[in-house]
Amino acid sequence: MAGPAYHLRVEYTLRVEQTAGYLHATVTGRNTADNVARYMQEVMQECSARRCRRVLIEENLEGPRLGTMDVYALVTAGARQFHGLLEALAFVDLNAEGGVMRFAEDLAVNRGIPVRVFRTVAGAEQWLAQVGAAGAGAGATAPKPSA
Repeated sequence: MAGPAYHLRVEYTLRVEQTAGYLHATVTGRNTADNVARYMQEVMQECSARRCRRVLIEENLEGPRLGTMDVYALVTAGARQFHGLLEALAFVDLNAEGGVMRFAEDLAVNRGIPVRVFRTVAGAEQWLAQVGAAGAGAGATAPKPSA
């Protein structure tokens, strides 16, 4: 007897642009743990296909913010799956609330992912330019920005 059929609905739009030195991924849609996991997988596939180890993710997902446990699960799974693939990941959540994004950053950095969270795209771009100028591997040791 066959199991039930499942239809996974993608409820986001992902646009990826190659810029000088990094990929700029912009995601819009519904804020769910499934959507975040899926778009992150797509972003990493794009990085791999384009041989680009620096990425800026500009997230503009609507709806309730993910809870701490969802964020913990996503970061932990992503760190296992994507470890060593990036030199720098700049992340901008345009709808961030509270301290969950700082928690996500600390968690990812502690798992070896060179990520920084920013309030603005301009701050993220500035950090990526500094990481690019410093050379490979600088993402994990670059000073934490105030932007």
